[in-house]
Amino acid sequence: MGIRTLIVDDEPLARRGLELRLAKHADIEIVGQAGNGRQAFHAVSNLRPDLMLLDVQMPGIDGFELLRALPATQIPLTIFVTAYDQYALAAFAASALDYLLKPVDDARLDESLDRARARLAERKAEDHYERLLKLIATLPNAADLKLDELPSDDTAHVPGKLTIKDGSRLVRIDIDTIRWIDAAGDYMCIHAGSETHVLRGTMHDLERRLDPLRFARIHRSTIVNVARVKEMRPHHNGEYFLVLDSGQELKLSRSYRDKLRLLT
Repeated sequence: MGIRTLIVDDEPLARRGLELRLAKHADIEIVGQAGNGRQAFHAVSNLRPDLMLLDVQMPGIDGFELLRALPATQIPLTIFVTAYDQYALAAFAASALDYLLKPVDDARLDESLDRARARLAERKAEDHYERLLKLIATLPNAADLKLDELPSDDTAHVPGKLTIKDGSRLVRIDIDTIRWIDAAGDYMCIHAGSETHVLRGTMHDLERRLDPLRFARIHRSTIVNVARVKEMRPHHNGEYFLVLDSGQELKLSRSYRDKLRLLT
C-alpha cells in the first residue's frame, strides 16, 4: 500500500511539477490535489492522506491557517513547498516534516520523502504496539500461555520446531514460519505464517530457545528471523528500519545494529 499523498498549491504548473517528480517514486500514491486552503481542508477530511505537500501563500486560507484549522488527529505529515524562505522557522514550529524552496531540487525532495517513509514506519510500529496491548487486554487469564511451564524433557524438543505449552496441550511452531517476535509488558507475540501466538513470559527466556544464528534481537522488545529480512532502510540517529518479506517494518536500534550485521 502506497503513501497516500495530497498536493496543495494555487499554481497549476507547480502542482504538475510535483506530480511528475513524485511519479518517480513507486510507493507514492497521489490521492488528490487542491488549489487553495479551503479545498485542501475538505480533501484532508475526505481523503485522509498520509503526506501533504503544502504551499504557504495561497488565496483565502494559507498553509499555516490550514494546519491550525484541521483537527490534530487529521493533520498528515507535512512538507512545505514554497518560493519564500522567511517562513521556514514558522513551518518547523508547526511541526513540518521539511521545508523545500521552489524550484524544488530533486535530491532534497528525495530526502524529504525518505523522512516521510521513516516517520510513517515509526507510526506504524507504534500503532502495532497499541493494537498488541489492546489484544492482550481482551485475553482471559485462564488462556494465558506460560513459557516458564514449558517442559524441559526431550519430548519438548523437536528439530526445526519451537514448542510452547497451552494449558496441558503442547503446540509446536515451525521455526521457518516465524517472521518476528515482539513484546508488550509481560507478554510476547510470535508472528508465524498467518497466526500470532500470544505468550506470557520474557524475551530473555524465549531468546534462549532460539538459534542465535537465525534469530537476532533488534530492539529491547523485538526479535527477528534474519532470513525474513528483505531490506534495511536508514533512519535518524544511527537507527534503521528492517523490511520483512511480508512487508512488515521493524525498528532496528543502534545498540543491536552491529550484532545483526554479523549475521547478515
